[in-house]
Amino acid sequence: MKKEVRVRFAPSPTGFLHVGGARTALYNWLFARHEGGKFLLRIEDTDRERSTPEMVDYIVEGLSWLGLDWDEEPIFQSHRLDVYKKYADDLVKRGLAYYARTVDEEQAGERTRREWVEAAPEEIGKVPLAVRFRVPVEGETSYEDLIRGLITFKNSEIGDFTILRSDGTPTYQLACVLDDHFMGITHVIRGEDHIPNTPKQILLYRAFGWDTPLFAHLPMILGPDKKKLSKRHGATAVLEYRDMGILPEALFNFLALLGWSPGEDREIVPKDEMIRLFDIRRVGKRAAVFDINKLLWMNSVYIRMKTDEELLRLVLPLFEERGLVKDDSDREKLLRLIPLLKERARVLPDFVEMGFYFFSDEFEYEEKGVRKYLQDPEVPGRLRLLRERLADIPEGEFRQEKIEETLRGLAGKLGIKAALLIHPTRLLLTGRTQGPGLFELMEVLGRDECLRRLDNYLKRVS
Repeated sequence: MKKEVRVRFAPSPTGFLHVGGARTALYNWLFARHEGGKFLLRIEDTDRERSTPEMVDYIVEGLSWLGLDWDEEPIFQSHRLDVYKKYADDLVKRGLAYYARTVDEEQAGERTRREWVEAAPEEIGKVPLAVRFRVPVEGETSYEDLIRGLITFKNSEIGDFTILRSDGTPTYQLACVLDDHFMGITHVIRGEDHIPNTPKQILLYRAFGWDTPLFAHLPMILGPDKKKLSKRHGATAVLEYRDMGILPEALFNFLALLGWSPGEDREIVPKDEMIRLFDIRRVGKRAAVFDINKLLWMNSVYIRMKTDEELLRLVLPLFEERGLVKDDSDREKLLRLIPLLKERARVLPDFVEMGFYFFSDEFEYEEKGVRKYLQDPEVPGRLRLLRERLADIPEGEFRQEKIEETLRGLAGKLGIKAALLIHPTRLLLTGRTQGPGLFELMEVLGRDECLRRLDNYLKRVS
């Protein structure tokens, strides 16, 4: 019978959930779902000084927002300190580890450095001591990485390493091995920075007489300058992207393709399709580049895929926060506005930036628009004629088709191009030179509001 696949994501709550960790969690989740297995969450909070409950909440919130649900109750390492000490002591009793202390050694011409020495018998139990694992001097430790193939380390280059600190807290090596074993983890999928940890952990598995899980080490994520992704490249924490107006589906899709491809150069891939196609062995070895412009493009695609009602729920709080939407009539107007804006929006706040003038006329005309469209002395007269014809349209018939017919009819009568009416009218109604189709936006603004805004200009130039 095939063994159930069990994988885990094991963040340390000493900082925010960043895109590198999120991608690791996402690949573990996809692998588990593809294999019909379990995705587990472990909080590695043994760093007492730097781990905080707030960071735990932030990590959980970020994973939940991305849609990465876990199948069992999370494990907290801080609750298992007795277990780590028990197994470290067991290795000491069997001669596979030893109690150790540090000494400071002055090196000629060098700074003082700390060296480990095995504790003398009389020191045991009297002073705080760490526990260090004895690494065989001879031989090699190898494993077959699911992404990178065979990786081999000479034991002589590994050296003895600490598994339990003098304060009783475990190091990553010991806690990781014990927890992965007792959680039944079958595959360890993590970042390539953990490759040097792997031979140490394999040696611990062998020392305990346990089966070793399979390992897969993911490539790094780099910034556009091909250096390690960091704050200098912009936002790196998952929830920062949420606050920027990135949709979780878009970030999920984007992160999934940072190192893995479904084939056929596909870029927009539904989650259920990803689950069906995901293969950890098809993850590349080369570092992936985080391209924010590609993420923004992908987000714009997912925005357009949403219904108007779904987008209303997402952007309504942003309009309310700015004091632009105050009642049911405003919400109805916003719902009518969404189809005009979603073709241009890359992030959710774009709806506010592109659509605020539907709810407020407190804006300045763009200077380039004034220079280009309002300098001709013929403009005021043309706009007065347009204002008169728009006023003749019954309010109930103020629809984009009728508005367009009226404007183009006037342009024809005046013997001018329609653009000579369209561009200045847009500028006066919105303050901008670009945006949704003029006739559609005029319908949403309504006849009376269009006339009022035209009058504001005409009064100033009369």
